[in-house]
Amino acid sequence: MTRARLLLAVVLALLIGVAVYAAFATRGAGFEEPKPLSAAAPDGLGSFYTQDLSWSECGDAHCAWVTVPIDYAKPDGETTRLRMAFHPATGDSERSIFVNPGGPGGSAIDFAETMESQLGDDVRDHADVVGVDPRGVGLSTPLTCLPDKEFDAYSAGDPDPDDAAEVAALRAGITALGDACQASSGELAAHVSTVEVARDMDVVRALIGRAKLDWFGASYGTELGSVYAQLFPDKVGRMVLDGAVDPSLGAFDASFAQATGFQRAIESYVKDCVTSDECPLGDDAEAGVAKITDLMQQLDSDPLPGVGSRELTEGRAFYGIAVTLYDRSSWPALTQGLAAAFDGDGSVLVSFNDAYFERDKDGSYANNTGQVITAVTCLDSSDEVTEADVEAQIPRFVAESSVFGRALAWGALGCSDWPFEATSPIPEINGAGAPPIVVVGTTRDPATPYESAEALASQLESAVLLTRDGDGHTAYLSGNSCITKAVDRYLADGTAPKDGTTC
Repeated sequence: MTRARLLLAVVLALLIGVAVYAAFATRGAGFEEPKPLSAAAPDGLGSFYTQDLSWSECGDAHCAWVTVPIDYAKPDGETTRLRMAFHPATGDSERSIFVNPGGPGGSAIDFAETMESQLGDDVRDHADVVGVDPRGVGLSTPLTCLPDKEFDAYSAGDPDPDDAAEVAALRAGITALGDACQASSGELAAHVSTVEVARDMDVVRALIGRAKLDWFGASYGTELGSVYAQLFPDKVGRMVLDGAVDPSLGAFDASFAQATGFQRAIESYVKDCVTSDECPLGDDAEAGVAKITDLMQQLDSDPLPGVGSRELTEGRAFYGIAVTLYDRSSWPALTQGLAAAFDGDGSVLVSFNDAYFERDKDGSYANNTGQVITAVTCLDSSDEVTEADVEAQIPRFVAESSVFGRALAWGALGCSDWPFEATSPIPEINGAGAPPIVVVGTTRDPATPYESAEALASQLESAVLLTRDGDGHTAYLSGNSCITKAVDRYLADGTAPKDGTTC
């Protein structure tokens, strides 16, 4: 559920008729094809680190294909291709900032188009912005799994089963998804882990001639950045990790962290909503949260009419509500969706569910994010969770989050039925030897709760923690000028904010 905050805000804003941004013009002063470094590559990978790139214009950027091994343990085996977009610095290029919006499954190429215009002028004067769609994602060779119609049914499934038959259906759905990935994508399906993506980023770093990798990662992009710092600490330049994930958490603790974050966010929304005469939740915050909880329980057994034949199930309501919590500006949309649902109309929340998964009206999906997120997550973890483990954890989860708790507890079971072995799980993170790394957390972040930022900052030996006191997912694009200035200064001249700074 760690998706790129800006993209979701844009999609929701369009749903309620608000245009929030326009196309950005390129600001690059010119383009000279980067040349690979001549430094030695890791054993067996020389041909990848020195390959010739063919560049072409792609909108406002310059793009190239990069070839990497599917399995780094078998560099002579099958390969896959990555798509890279390069936005030149506006002045003399001195560094290249790689960006990633999270997901797993978000397009770094799309994010680069946003970030190249959002980063401060003092940053862009001497820094290129580079987006590399991770293996299996976006314009890179995609991980192909379920057809659109089957994935629609999968994502609408019951997220918190009540009996043995529903548990069996939940588990069978996960296995079917994994089997579909293997059938359609072959060996790639077993090699989209974060460790392998981080190794890909190092190949690209060398190919564009940079001795150091500067990095801006949001949400899951913070986990990818921290893994890179662990694998290649001597190659880290200026690194910002915004909306931090705690990579040390196992399946249950990671799900519980999100239960904490999303419940905190829904309570913050409800407290704001009940101050309005038009709030469909009444005028008492505690009763308002209970009303949302009751709605979810009702939908479990009695879905509402939605869009065409697609009902508002509990599963669709889960995502339809959650997506609006990523940005405070989407709270009015949530009010609209809840008011309609209480009146028996589930169409608005179904539309928000579709925004989360980027499902078009014709039933097609704009990308494979909804499927990649499971593939990556399961290859990153070697936890073995049982049904009994989940049943034992449910009371703790429900006590933490009446709205999301049960579903997130059952979510921890998912990877137990994934048909691939996790051969490259997330390593223990300390980043020893890396220069200062700026970890950014938001106090009421739903998807990556603030405690995760504190945890990651404590794990990385060189980290400094920068805090935004506010609502919504991630900080830099939230409009907080204090955060913007601190991050821009660090990326421009390397001056990190004081550890513990709060904005």
